[in-house]
Amino acid sequence: MLEIKNLTKIYDDGTRALTDISFEVEEAEFLVIIGLSGSGKSTLLRCINRLIDPTEGQIIWNGTDITRAEGAELRKIRRQIGMIFQHFNLVKRSSVLTNVLSGRLGYVNPLRSLLYRFPEKDRKLATDALKRVGILDQAHKRADELSGGQQQRVGIARAFMQHPGLILADEPVASLDPVLAHSILGYLEQMNQEDGITVLCSLHYLDLVQRYASRVIGLRDGRIVYRGTREDIRRMTDEQFREIYGAEAVRVSAGFEAKGGE
Repeated sequence: MLEIKNLTKIYDDGTRALTDISFEVEEAEFLVIIGLSGSGKSTLLRCINRLIDPTEGQIIWNGTDITRAEGAELRKIRRQIGMIFQHFNLVKRSSVLTNVLSGRLGYVNPLRSLLYRFPEKDRKLATDALKRVGILDQAHKRADELSGGQQQRVGIARAFMQHPGLILADEPVASLDPVLAHSILGYLEQMNQEDGITVLCSLHYLDLVQRYASRVIGLRDGRIVYRGTREDIRRMTDEQFREIYGAEAVRVSAGFEAKGGE
């Protein structure tokens, strides 16, 4: 179980990104976080694996307080938490296979990792991961030769290489068309349901939320303003919608339109 308790993040310039956030995530749940750009979704996800240090509060995963972890303990925790980024975060000039193998960096000898010398069992894991996301035939291409959807599949395979108990996906389909979006989320759903991996995913469009979320939280200005299930999202009232997206937002079939900017 993941427990977020009274989490607050204030940046050095005084920006308050999160205020007193509290919620729990059950094992093997697919929790989706919704909200406008700037609502705190990315900050929340990055606090969970300590890419960003929270200002106050606790993040407890399977009984371990991540906010207090340092050094070797923090590295051990991070290797069990996969991260999937909106803009893929790949080493563009390296091969697809090398990018996927980087998911094992937390498990191999530090010197070997610097030289990217991985044992044969890890290379077998990498080819299996690429086969699972349907791009084994791209293994020896440079990452920047791939399409956006293919690059995100590399990101998923890399995260899976960590043998994670938890995957954090930060707007993983924001730059993809609807068909590719369903494909990418389908791989995350498969890992969630078949491998029992807990998924926290921030999404922008409500049709995707309705399809993939087991539960939803909505953020606005760094605070939780909505909690519900996928069924609740389908029955969302206009008042609830505006509480998350603002009075000027207009509901459309795929999600929303924000008038006057975000």
